[in-house]
Amino acid sequence: MTRTRKILAWSCASFVLLIAVVVLILAFFDWNRIKPPLNAKVSEELHRPFAINGNLAVIWQREPDEGGWRAWIPWPHVVAEDLALGNPEWSKNPQMVTLKRVELRIAPLPLLAQRVVIPRIDLTEPSAELQRLADGRANWAFQFDPKDPNAEPSKWVVDIGAIGFDKGHVTLDDQTLKTRLDVLIDLLGKPIPFSEIVGENDAKKALEKGSAPQDYAFALKVKGQYHGQKLTGTGKIGGLLALQDAAKPFPLQAQMKIADTRIALAGTLTDPLNLGALDLRLKLSGSSLGNLYPLTGVTLPDSPAYATDGHLIAKLHEAGGALFRYENFNGKIGNSDIHGNLAYVASQPRPKLSGALVSNQLLMADLAPLIGADSNAKQKARGGESKQPATKVLPVEEFRTERWRDMDADVEFTGKRIVHSAELPFTDLYTHLLLNDGELSLEPLRFGVAGGKLDAQIRLNGRITPMEGRARLTARNFKLKQLFPTFEPMKTSFGELNGDADISGRGNSVAALLGSSNGDLKMLINDGAISRGLMEIAGLNVGNYVVGKMFGDKEVKINCAAANFGIKTGLATTRLFVFDTENAIVYIDGTANMATEQLDLTITPESKGFRLFSLRSPLYVNGPFIKPSAGVKAVPLILRGAGMVALGVIAGPAAGLLALIAPSGDAPNQCAPLLQQMKEGKAPKTVKG
Repeated sequence: MTRTRKILAWSCASFVLLIAVVVLILAFFDWNRIKPPLNAKVSEELHRPFAINGNLAVIWQREPDEGGWRAWIPWPHVVAEDLALGNPEWSKNPQMVTLKRVELRIAPLPLLAQRVVIPRIDLTEPSAELQRLADGRANWAFQFDPKDPNAEPSKWVVDIGAIGFDKGHVTLDDQTLKTRLDVLIDLLGKPIPFSEIVGENDAKKALEKGSAPQDYAFALKVKGQYHGQKLTGTGKIGGLLALQDAAKPFPLQAQMKIADTRIALAGTLTDPLNLGALDLRLKLSGSSLGNLYPLTGVTLPDSPAYATDGHLIAKLHEAGGALFRYENFNGKIGNSDIHGNLAYVASQPRPKLSGALVSNQLLMADLAPLIGADSNAKQKARGGESKQPATKVLPVEEFRTERWRDMDADVEFTGKRIVHSAELPFTDLYTHLLLNDGELSLEPLRFGVAGGKLDAQIRLNGRITPMEGRARLTARNFKLKQLFPTFEPMKTSFGELNGDADISGRGNSVAALLGSSNGDLKMLINDGAISRGLMEIAGLNVGNYVVGKMFGDKEVKINCAAANFGIKTGLATTRLFVFDTENAIVYIDGTANMATEQLDLTITPESKGFRLFSLRSPLYVNGPFIKPSAGVKAVPLILRGAGMVALGVIAGPAAGLLALIAPSGDAPNQCAPLLQQMKEGKAPKTVKG
């Protein structure tokens, strides 16, 4: 053997011997000897106490799953028992986390490339007490102070594949969210397959996406408070958080009750290291959609009791902000069905809700809570605080404008069929809602009514206090025979109702807005009929009295009814209000005060032809909106129309109403000649009896 070969042989033998000695030392070394310096070093780095109080050992084992020659390389399995991590100094509780046992295995070969690869960590009986103070300090936020701020970051990389655990206990005391939770985690009697919880269809879809969700392994119990509201719940989760393997999503299932809101979910979490994505079947129910605001921060309107069932997909690390999509949901709000898709993006400067909703059958009563027009009992059921006074008609419940600046919205809503009553045949609804930095608009807000259309543009500025509001309404081609389908004389009528309104005001409720409003209201009715029976159908008891006094019990044909009101500071004053019937022309004068909800109207008929008109004095209607009274004034009738012409006060209002007369192929509009005469300063011909 040459000298060179001898040197190489001795060198190889020495290296092998060295490796053997190192392996023997590592295999038989008492690792508990390094616990004191290890505990001290970790405590120093974390700025809080850390201790391994039990045994610390390294066990070398081969990994058969590695395959090939790598299966013969032993891996170090680190086992530590009875671990404790303390709290920062400001906390009153000494411990943040305790663990009965931690076991992890380290891949040896990646160490050569300065990578610490830990395929799996197993935690035994973890217990954690999480805490955040009102000033924002949280015990899960660690402080790391590098000794040399200018030093280059370490080239070592830690890569953790999965975290396994068994039963544990977690508490959360978050003063910033007014939340206190107590969560118990315990083993199920036996694992439950994912498909058994979510259903075969959802499990199949998960497999089609290239993932195989784990079985449910643990049961959850949670109680406490969330945002100051009582919370209770139960659920099931998997037993392994696969931090790096998206093909092994973490299964979740829970049912919770927060105050009167019930939540049920089942599905998966992927990328749990970053809470990256959720894919859940989500059911929500409660007494009002508005009650979701303190739980979610999403501004939704007050509503009757609701229940929805849909698919929630969340992507929590999108560039524009976390994205939540509630897809293909179905449900009910009150007695109306609801379907659609919504998306919520946690964008800046404000999050935004967008989507499209459809109701196949919408009950008009279910829209009442939107403006506080439901009863006190129903307001109480949905958690409303306002109480509608028994003496008031206009809703006094205030809009929650302080929430409007918390998010933006762009949502379309379609009601394909509206159910109200046979007496008021709404047919459909469409609106486009926009909310932008506290300004709410419904443009358009469109109803189908009795063969015609009611178009509205509504704008509410919630950025100022009190709120500013404006409504423009256009009613066209309401067919009288459809408006009053049960009133026999209308069934052959070609008459229509048309109208315009432009009203603005300030206030945080419907009552306040109308009570301060300014604007105009115009309406025309052509070719109709009137009777006490019609007033009964419409529920107008005072009208029943007035019609009975003037015309008795018979039906009377209306050639034209024309109204033109001016509104100033909530006081609606008649500019022109006239009924042209087959027997008489009826003038109405007076005011409707929307601030005080008081009527003060005088009704003066003028007989036509040679028929003696039995009414010798004008009528009055006055008193509160909710229950006005009517009677006969103690003054004789006067030639009302001629007096108005002499004063020249009807020409302008009559001209303003002529614009509402639309061409019709069915029959001539009988309002045209009446208004034309008034525009020209002429009173309709009447003969006094």
